[in-house]
Amino acid sequence: MTARTSPAKHSTAASRPVLSNIRIVLADDHPVVRIGVRNMLQIDEGFDVVGDAGDGDEAITQTLELLPDILLLDLNMPRLPGLEAMRSIMSGSPAVKIILLTSTVTPQQIIEALQIGARGIVLKDALTDHLTSAIRTVISGDYWIGGKRVVNLVQALHELTKQAAVPERKTFGLTPREMDVVGCIVEGCSNRDIAKQFTLSEETVKRHLSNIFDKTGVSTRLELAMFAIAHHLVAPQL
Repeated sequence: MTARTSPAKHSTAASRPVLSNIRIVLADDHPVVRIGVRNMLQIDEGFDVVGDAGDGDEAITQTLELLPDILLLDLNMPRLPGLEAMRSIMSGSPAVKIILLTSTVTPQQIIEALQIGARGIVLKDALTDHLTSAIRTVISGDYWIGGKRVVNLVQALHELTKQAAVPERKTFGLTPREMDVVGCIVEGCSNRDIAKQFTLSEETVKRHLSNIFDKTGVSTRLELAMFAIAHHLVAPQL
């Protein structure tokens, strides 16, 4: 009589799937930033920085060779800008999820980056607060835009498009009162008119104009009016 054998027992640990670390390539032209970000990520056992790059070309090479889960890519890279590098990477390794690192970014740049294939944008001054959250958000399949998780990309793009439609209004360091004076100059007002409108002395108006000329680099009222119109310092007349 053949002895019945019990089915082999597999340990729970052996049958449990092993979760691998999130593999990351870091691309930034500033060594201090790369070291800082690497140290920040190494604190978390779930991240593994497998490569780094100092320019756009190196970012492409590292990503295509190492096939990371995440590429942290500086928007302003030497040799090849971040957006151009991203285009090349997405055509050769579309599985990688790209998070852009940048100091400043416009709504239009965000729209372009998302259209190319970026999954997140993290501002460098918010790295310690947002970076790990952004990485986990992107790995989970969502987007990270404006310092928060974004599930509905279409809605986010709609909001960004509305923001991008309004040109940024640079002030060139002009104070609110100086901006008022610029608006009057565009309308053809004299110093006396400006003084009367804002209850100022003509001497004060002259002082404002002198400061405005220094800040904008112009030397005449006509040049100032043309400068103001070209740089959207005044609202368009409807």
